[in-house]
Amino acid sequence: MNTYTRVSVTANLQEAQSKVQQLYREGFERDHIYVLTHSSEGTDFVANYTGAEQITMVEEGVITSIANLFRSRGDELRAKMKALGVPEVEASRLEGELDKGKILVLATPTTEVNSYSTEDFQRTIL
Repeated sequence: MNTYTRVSVTANLQEAQSKVQQLYREGFERDHIYVLTHSSEGTDFVANYTGAEQITMVEEGVITSIANLFRSRGDELRAKMKALGVPEVEASRLEGELDKGKILVLATPTTEVNSYSTEDFQRTIL
């Protein structure tokens, strides 16, 4: 069974869909596979296309979700990633990938995600 949050950077919609399907075949539950793009509209579109989830208040928590209303988009994206257990340094790097138009596919092993230290984070970036 998977015990770490997995993150993949994909270049386009087809790669994102393939990664979502691969993670599902590897044993991640569908409602634990998320997509993230730089824009909320893009994330909506990719989630609908791939059948993946979006990172919502359930994953973020109420306080983080409310705080995101007042944050810049970059800060909001990093907060969403950190809510799924991505270390802060990695979240900053991945936010840079989103700035370039990439799509992130993230998968968590359970609904209760712990914050991993950088040493514990299993990096599976394509």
